[in-house]
Amino acid sequence: MDASNALGEFLRARRRLVRPADVGIGISGTRRVEGLRREEVAMLAGISTDYYLRLEQGRDRNPSPQVLNAIARALTLDQDAADYMSGLTRAQATHASARTRPGGRAPRSEQVSQSIRELIDGWSGNPAWVQNRFFDVLAANDLASALSPHYAPGVNLLAAAFLDPSERERRIDWELMTRKGVATLRALAGPDVDDPRLTELVGELSLRSDRFRDLWARHDVTPHTGQVSRLRHPQVGDLELRSNKLAIAGSGGLILVVFHPEPGSRNAELLQMLGNLSASGRTAVGENRDRRATTER
Repeated sequence: MDASNALGEFLRARRRLVRPADVGIGISGTRRVEGLRREEVAMLAGISTDYYLRLEQGRDRNPSPQVLNAIARALTLDQDAADYMSGLTRAQATHASARTRPGGRAPRSEQVSQSIRELIDGWSGNPAWVQNRFFDVLAANDLASALSPHYAPGVNLLAAAFLDPSERERRIDWELMTRKGVATLRALAGPDVDDPRLTELVGELSLRSDRFRDLWARHDVTPHTGQVSRLRHPQVGDLELRSNKLAIAGSGGLILVVFHPEPGSRNAELLQMLGNLSASGRTAVGENRDRRATTER
């Protein structure tokens, strides 16, 4: 990712996704470009081709809101993608001066408060965890870890989804989940495209996963909203769980994620069964530990 020309990367990626026929442009003969040509975007937006070219090349960093709105319409962007593009423009305008500041970026402090830990631990019937905007898990309750070993501190959920075959088997909706996950990562990262953690994560996944690389290149943007997740658990079978993602106030961007079944449903019964199995397993582990301690004494 080129932070100095993030807007240009975004524009190039998004115009490749627009089919000419969808914006009223007829096709005659063979086209050598995928999606729209630069001059076609400029025509649809009502700006000169030279000016649009300067935007893509990063030679103009201050397009007006009116121009951005016109380009958003030309590229058929939804409001989330249009807002993201505006954020890239604001960040790009100040990027050069930010790079010259002494001292560099201060390390990010990400601490889950004791009250939040107590809150999720108290939800014995709801898998819950805390993650940062890059999908690094910072805290999780026992039921979440029983649902998947990847819901555990120190695990990156995107890396697990793309790189661990067991996670693909566990997620019935893997195709949809990975597509939304990448678009949500871009939305959560926002215009801060040169963040060291983001650069590290995107670099690793781009090298090791063709699917991630293709999805990241699309520049899709989806806010972190609730959804229905379909999972396959080796002990209790298939579950369909709703999820809610809640921003934790005063945490610097941490997110609380909670799974919950429809009340009274078969999914609720399966989740309770999983909780019972998890509690039994923890009890057995504790009893074995106590026996060993007694024997050693």
